[in-house]
Amino acid sequence: MSTPYTISVSDDVLNDLRDRLARTRLPAPLPGAPWSRGVDLGTLRTVLDHWRDGYDWRAQERRLNGFPQFLAEVDGVDIHFFHIRGTGPDPTPLLLVHGWPGSPVEFLGLVGALTDPAAHGAPEAPSFDVVIPSIPGYGFGGKPAEEGWNTDRVADAFDHLMTEELGYSTYGAQGGDWGGLIATALGVRHPEHVVGLHLNLALVMPPADADPADVEQWGAAAQEFQKWEGAYGSVQSSRPMSLAVGQTDSPAGLAAWILEKFHAWSDLGTKSVLDAYPLDDLITNLMFYWAPNSAASAASFYYENFGLADPDVVNPVTVPVAFARFPAEMATIALAPDSWYQARFDIRQLTHFEHGGHFAALEQPGALVADVRRFFAHLTR
Repeated sequence: MSTPYTISVSDDVLNDLRDRLARTRLPAPLPGAPWSRGVDLGTLRTVLDHWRDGYDWRAQERRLNGFPQFLAEVDGVDIHFFHIRGTGPDPTPLLLVHGWPGSPVEFLGLVGALTDPAAHGAPEAPSFDVVIPSIPGYGFGGKPAEEGWNTDRVADAFDHLMTEELGYSTYGAQGGDWGGLIATALGVRHPEHVVGLHLNLALVMPPADADPADVEQWGAAAQEFQKWEGAYGSVQSSRPMSLAVGQTDSPAGLAAWILEKFHAWSDLGTKSVLDAYPLDDLITNLMFYWAPNSAASAASFYYENFGLADPDVVNPVTVPVAFARFPAEMATIALAPDSWYQARFDIRQLTHFEHGGHFAALEQPGALVADVRRFFAHLTR
């Protein structure tokens, strides 16, 4: 049974955070162009200064608590989730699943348009009951105390949440990053409940009839990505605790690790990461790791999926799928041909966007909402 929940961070945690931010010691700059060897110190200083002196967590806390939210114990872990019911007689239940280094904060800006389309200029669009959970180990939910909490087990827990706790017989799911893999696992493991998946990240392997030139290009991109962008995954899937000690003790360390990914995986063009995202949103996302002390348990999700078991990238997905392809997505995703996804997934809608990257819900909220609406409007429950 789910129980109402209110986010309430103690004054002691906030005062300690300000003290740590005030005592931040940063390294001297390294040679080379900004961002070429990791986080840009000038950008990081701007974030840390605002976090210490300008950011109002209490205002953000009130905003977050303006959305109905709950805790439900599933498989021995408390799942924290937002649950906002849609307007109209029969809204479609829609599970929105975040990834790393994101949080439910990514989706909150979509809630109004999805739950009350008429009030947002789209009276003919479908309405949704929106459910936004934190992955176990992330944010304000519980932290798994045993091994085995990989994408499959999380998918099983989220299916239980939707069907047994909330009483939905069928539902849709949307996700990118880990959310895309968890949603995919839902389609593989619980097709009787899933009416459709909307993914902005999906994983595939080259099919047997793949063009050798495509395989070579994709393989080269994968090697290049691993060389320059893959360190975060290698560390978190092998030694998450060693990394998390620094991130748990230092808000600057946490911000540097996460901010660098928002820079690297976004479609910035000539903009800076601070032009692309509201600074308060970036910091509120950081607070989902800092305030509940979840950096270690969140990073450990990589160990569960790559250190102990590989995510499923081969089993066919038979439920209807929409695949939203944003151009600045990770190279191994961006460069895989459409035909590879069509070989694994029952693709009913495939959209190539002109702009956007890994954090689509924050970067291109209007485009993402429109794509979600278009897909689910044609599905029957």
